[in-house]
Amino acid sequence: MTQAIRPATEADIPAIASIYGDAVRTGTASFELEPPSVEEMARRFAVLREGGFPYLAAVRDGHVAGYAYAGPYHQRAAYRSTLEDSIYVARAARGTGIGRALLAALITEAERIGGRTLVAVIAESDSAASVALHAGLGFTPVGTLAGVGYKHGRWLDVTLMQRELGPGRSVPPTRV
Repeated sequence: MTQAIRPATEADIPAIASIYGDAVRTGTASFELEPPSVEEMARRFAVLREGGFPYLAAVRDGHVAGYAYAGPYHQRAAYRSTLEDSIYVARAARGTGIGRALLAALITEAERIGGRTLVAVIAESDSAASVALHAGLGFTPVGTLAGVGYKHGRWLDVTLMQRELGPGRSVPPTRV
């Protein structure tokens, strides 16, 4: 079994859309209610890549088994060095270390582009593995938003975690 983390490409978008679509339909990691089309996922990919944000694919035995990206936490200029992570792993590849490999690589890439803080927004009902993954790579819990999402017939809490990157808050931001 071979596994590699590499920058995602446009050719990966159908597999990424499939992984995300399954997460939207069956889980609560995403608060979207309907899976976006392949075209919409390609548009989102292009926006992040054009903005210089990292977008990674985990390839296992020649197939995309997961993906991760970091994008703006919020759009206001003062947040320019704070990024939010997103990580999705195909159902068949969960528990194999792909999520950890993706997040570790994403941290490195977020630091490379001048990110100072990486934020994780984790839906609690499916969160034990996500919280453990983030905690294992240096994220700390900073709060819970109670009942802010409603999906699959229930209210969902969100756990917020964050990790400083590079020099963190010790120097002014370098991202413009």
